Amino acid sequence: MIKVLEVPLAQDLRGFTECLWQQRVPHRVVERGAVQELWISSQVDAQQVLALYQLWREGADLSVLKAPRARSAGLLNVTALRQAWLTVLLIIGSVLVSLLVGFGDNIDWMRRFALVDFQVRGDSVYYAGLEATLAAGQFWRLFTPALMHFSLPHILFNLLWVWVAGRGIEYLHGRWVLLGLVMFSALVSNLAQFWVSGPMFGGMSGVVFALLGYAWLWDKRAGRPAIGLPPALMGLMVLWLVLGFTGVLEYIGVGAIANTAHLAGLVAGLLWAWWRSLFAVRH
Repeated sequence: MIKVLEVPLAQDLRGFTECLWQQRVPHRVVERGAVQELWISSQVDAQQVLALYQLWREGADLSVLKAPRARSAGLLNVTALRQAWLTVLLIIGSVLVSLLVGFGDNIDWMRRFALVDFQVRGDSVYYAGLEATLAAGQFWRLFTPALMHFSLPHILFNLLWVWVAGRGIEYLHGRWVLLGLVMFSALVSNLAQFWVSGPMFGGMSGVVFALLGYAWLWDKRAGRPAIGLPPALMGLMVLWLVLGFTGVLEYIGVGAIANTAHLAGLVAGLLWAWWRSLFAVRH
């Protein structure tokens, strides 16, 4: 982000920032000492924002004006990739790990990324304990199951939502917010699924449910900046959970579903949005 304005604390910027929010211009107001600074996305034309500020100071009705939007457009372009490089890394990491495990066919590589090491003997799976795994310093295993996918539809579905929701959160709320959300939801969903099914699972679905849950609750609580995903997504997530837990999805041939990971991921995303909203500074 770039700083475009610095004014005394006594000046009330709420009217101006409200206009920017209505036009979905990503920005942030930061208080430093006796002044407050207005920061905007580097993709927005700073001169247009300054011009709008001058008009607002002169009493112009900004509701009839079109506020500056981000210069980039389209789903995929160089600027979008640069602004959302953490989301891109998540996607690349998922693709590489899924290829390494052969979409579930390469057991040797799966053992390296599963939550604990395991062995397959006939129809039985034997695996190490979680405490012993952590005592050995293999902490990466708490997160890496989320990178493994076992079919092409599985990875395409998950990574599409990672790109849509993850990019929006990273761009509007910041890279550290997204990183914390991904790490927290991966940890919670992986541990929850391991508790009910053992180590033979993987996928970014728990994280996806967390991203969508975070976006829904944040916007529901009128958080700023709003992420803007369709509110109906929450209804679809709940429906998917119900169909998964009732066994309908497996019955119609979707395959084995990590339902516990989905539910745990959704709860993690809601908790992250609630926790962050307690500390968010709104202007």
